[in-house]
Amino acid sequence: MVGPPGAGKGTQATVVASRLGVPHISTGDLFRANVSGGTTLGVTAQSYLDAGQLVPDSVTNAMVSDRFGADDVGGGFVLDGYPRNPAQVDVLDALLTDRGWSLDCVVELTVDRDEITRRLLERSRQLGRSDDTAEVIAARFAVYDRDTAPIVDVYRTGGLLRVIDGMGSVDDVTARILAAAGR
Repeated sequence: MVGPPGAGKGTQATVVASRLGVPHISTGDLFRANVSGGTTLGVTAQSYLDAGQLVPDSVTNAMVSDRFGADDVGGGFVLDGYPRNPAQVDVLDALLTDRGWSLDCVVELTVDRDEITRRLLERSRQLGRSDDTAEVIAARFAVYDRDTAPIVDVYRTGGLLRVIDGMGSVDDVTARILAAAGR
């Protein structure tokens, strides 16, 4: 799942993975599991997070690689939050090739930025999150445009990209994703 922050990637990845009977692999979940489990990767990730820095690609890539070694991933998976940049695309390709796997498709959820901002501000109000302000949301869009949006072109060129309108009910968007993925 690819798309700007607030487009519904996490929600859709969870629902689609459940419908397909495969694991939902979220880098956020991987970070939390490794940190709470006190793994070497988790301790390393926490040191960056504590310093207010992004976790380096090398740590994220290692966590994804470890997750791919689990028994439940051999029959497929839905990735959420990975890859986030062109360098991670290269690592993902290598990880998949090493295991004899390939991607079926890459789903890009598109949602109007004004709607995303409205969604995130509403979520912030509902959850009492003070970190989702209009300024923070604009900064997250800038990071997405700079770092993540370029991977869309990589997957478009490779014929894997399925562009899905992320507006509408969760069920409507899920139906569009599954149809585009041939499921």
